[in-house]
Amino acid sequence: MIKPLIKYSQRALMLLLILAVSTLLLRIALFEGPVKPATALPLTSIIDTHVHIAGLGYGGSGAFVSEEMEDSYKFDIYLDAFGVSRDELEKHGDQIIVQRLAETIRASTKVSGAIVLAMDGVINQDGELDKEKTQVYLPNDYVALETAKYPELYFGASINPYRKDALQRLEKVKRQGAKLIKWIPNIQHIDPSDPLLVPFYKKMVELDLPLLCHAGQERSFDSAIDEYGDPTRLELPLLLGVTVIAAHIATTGETEDVSNYERLLPMFSKHPNLYSEISSLTQLNKLGYLNMAITERELEGRLLYASDYPLVNMILVSPYYFPLNLTIEQMNEISSINNPWDRDVALKQALGVPAEMFANSAKLFNLP
Repeated sequence: MIKPLIKYSQRALMLLLILAVSTLLLRIALFEGPVKPATALPLTSIIDTHVHIAGLGYGGSGAFVSEEMEDSYKFDIYLDAFGVSRDELEKHGDQIIVQRLAETIRASTKVSGAIVLAMDGVINQDGELDKEKTQVYLPNDYVALETAKYPELYFGASINPYRKDALQRLEKVKRQGAKLIKWIPNIQHIDPSDPLLVPFYKKMVELDLPLLCHAGQERSFDSAIDEYGDPTRLELPLLLGVTVIAAHIATTGETEDVSNYERLLPMFSKHPNLYSEISSLTQLNKLGYLNMAITERELEGRLLYASDYPLVNMILVSPYYFPLNLTIEQMNEISSINNPWDRDVALKQALGVPAEMFANSAKLFNLP
C-alpha cells in the first residue's frame, strides 16, 4: 500500500515540475515588457481625480446605501478596502473613512491629493430624491465639509440634473469649492443626451465645472440602466462647451454591438474639451486596455491619472496580472508596497504610463 502512494506522490511532483517549467518557458517566450518604456514621474503634483467614499449615516453624515447594497457581500469588501469596519463607522461616524483617506494620501510619496466624490441619487417626477430607487447617496454638504478639513483632499460634487433646484445647487457647490460634477448615469437614471439638461449644461460652462461621467457598463452596483452609459450620449454637453471626462475610457460593455470604448475613441478628434482617465484599467476584468490607451494616438494629451479608489485597493488589481509586461522582480517589488496610491502609481509607471499623464490632472484642475 505504501509503494503505490510513493509512486503517486512522485508522479504528482513530476507533473507539477513539468507544469512549472512549461509555464516559465511559455512566459519567457511570450514576454513583451511594457508597451512604452517607464519614465520618471513628473516634478509637479500627482492628483487622483477619481476617489470614492461611503457612509451609512453615522455621525450625521446624511449618507446611505440601499438595503440590498448594505446586505451585499460587496459592501463589506468595500469597507475593508477603505480600512474601516462597520463598528468603527458606528463608533466614530462616517467621517472616519475620510480621515483614513487623508492619512493614507498624506503617507504617499507619490500622490499629493485626491478629488473625493459625492454621489447624488435617483430623482422622481417631482424633482426630489427617490430614496427607494437610490443605491448610494453621499450629500454634497457632507463631502464639502469633510474634504475642507484636509489639504490633501478636494471636493467633487454630484448633482442629478433632474432635481428641481439643480441650477441653484450648481451655484452652491461652486461656492463650496467643487472641482467637478460627478455622474454615474447608469445608477442615477440620468440620460446625458436629454435636451431637458441644456440649461444645466450651460450653467456648468458658466461656472467652469467639468463633468466627470462614468462611461460604459456599470457592475459595481446591484442594478444599472446601461444604455445611459453609452459614451455617444455625451455629445450634447460636449457641443455645449462642457469639459467632459469620460471615466475609464468606456472600457466596459457594448452598445449596438460595438464596444463602448470604440464608440468613444472617434469623439476625441471632434471635441477638444473631451478627456478621459486611467482609473480601473489595471483591474483583472480590463487587462489589455491600459496598453491600448497609452499607445492610442487619439488619446494623446487627453488622459488623466485616477485610481477609482477603493477598487484599486482590492484583489481586482495586482501586478501579478501582468506577467507578460513585468518581470518577476518588478511584480514582487510593486506588490510589497503598502500604500495603495504608491502601489498604483508604481504599477502604472512600470507598465509605461508617461509622466505627462500623471501630471495632467493637476494641470486641468489648476491644482497646486
